[in-house]
Amino acid sequence: MGRPRQQVEPDPGPALLALYDEALPEVYGYLLSRCGKRALAEDLTAETFLAAVEAVRKESPPEMSVAWLVGVARHKLADHWRRAAREERGLRVIDGGQDGADDPWDERLDALLARQVLGALGPHHRAALTLRYLDGLTVPQVAAHLGRTLHATEALLVRARAAFRRAYDEYCAGEGGRDD
Repeated sequence: MGRPRQQVEPDPGPALLALYDEALPEVYGYLLSRCGKRALAEDLTAETFLAAVEAVRKESPPEMSVAWLVGVARHKLADHWRRAAREERGLRVIDGGQDGADDPWDERLDALLARQVLGALGPHHRAALTLRYLDGLTVPQVAAHLGRTLHATEALLVRARAAFRRAYDEYCAGEGGRDD
């Protein structure tokens, strides 16, 4: 009788379930366009929605939207690339001697070839380039997503651009040169 009334908040689960049908193609499409691997995009999409379920169970859940879920997906992809980079560093000696030259490269890139070359890069380079140039994040935002300092991220982007350029040029040279 003397109990204070507690305001019962509506269960956010049904709202997430209703959003699922709208958000699934957006989240999956976002991830697939950045990683290029269907199985990985499917796994990361599942991780994204599991994270959303955990978030709605919290005392003050975030406002669910497609944009929020795509943001969660971006974090899941960055986490994946960080894990892959750590594993790669553990398995091989880091490649040394990458130059940090200026970036005056003006050539027009074939989008499919660029995606293929990007997919062949190491996960740390792929993550930095994708976040910076495909997602359009600023260097400080890329640094925050990758858990690096600003200066380390700037250096990573210089090395990643150089690695991309080398891989692209090698691929083109391997085809007997392309005049696209």
